[in-house]
Amino acid sequence: MTVNFPQLRAFLAVVDAGGFSAAADGLGMSQSAVSHAVASLERELGGPLLIRTSPVRATVLGESVLPYARTALSAVRSLEEVAADAAGALAGTVRLASTPTVCQGLLPGLLRHWREGRPRITVRLFEGDSAEVAGWLEDGTADAAVLVDPPPGPGVQLALDGYRALLPRDHPLAGEAAVDVRDLEDDAFLISPGGCEARVRELHRLAGARMTPARRVRDLATLISMVQAGLGVTVLSEASRSLIPPDLTLLPVTPPAARRLVLSGPRARPWHPAVRPLAESAAAYLAGGVLAPS
Repeated sequence: MTVNFPQLRAFLAVVDAGGFSAAADGLGMSQSAVSHAVASLERELGGPLLIRTSPVRATVLGESVLPYARTALSAVRSLEEVAADAAGALAGTVRLASTPTVCQGLLPGLLRHWREGRPRITVRLFEGDSAEVAGWLEDGTADAAVLVDPPPGPGVQLALDGYRALLPRDHPLAGEAAVDVRDLEDDAFLISPGGCEARVRELHRLAGARMTPARRVRDLATLISMVQAGLGVTVLSEASRSLIPPDLTLLPVTPPAARRLVLSGPRARPWHPAVRPLAESAAAYLAGGVLAPS
């Protein structure tokens, strides 16, 4: 059996892009070349890997091959980056996964910082909820992730991200220095599901307050717009501050609480060589506690 890097790269590109044409565009290859590479991989493995519908889907065999293909491709990229770093020219693409709040509120500034400091490294973002982000990191879809309150392990803490109450500026509590979570019980409470909801529920529990969400809204921009429209209030993290319009305000909550944002590579595989330099650079850039709880 002779399986090679171009075959695996073409197979993963088609799966991730959902089709041969989009994969070819992303790889800078002709569609026929991508199709040929996938077909030759299928011959080597003795069966079809893809169901050629729109969008393209992996077969049972293809699903079984996917994690190994990602691991192999990641290893080859790591070898290339190690060689480049040894030559003093670290370059390549790092696939970074994170939650919407971090992607929209924290990462734009970091991307600019990385581009200026490491111009030969391209950071490609994947946005998902906490569970999706952790899964992508471990299955090889992502090379690195900004994890929220991960268990002890490898990684570089970027910041403590304090929780804040999001209120309209004409809200009776908007002039307070801080908002007791119990004082939000009289308002319709809006929440974003997933890891955020679990942490906000814990905040209410610590405060001895009830939490009965009036609505659950997955999209962060929609959640902010609903508060802006007067449909309720919510609790967000400090990382979202740059997204808040001027007619809303973010105020510290009591009891004070924060989440840890940690940039890490996978636990079970060698890290992409660029991940730790990026993480350490990001931690230095964010030093000063701009996201620290009050």
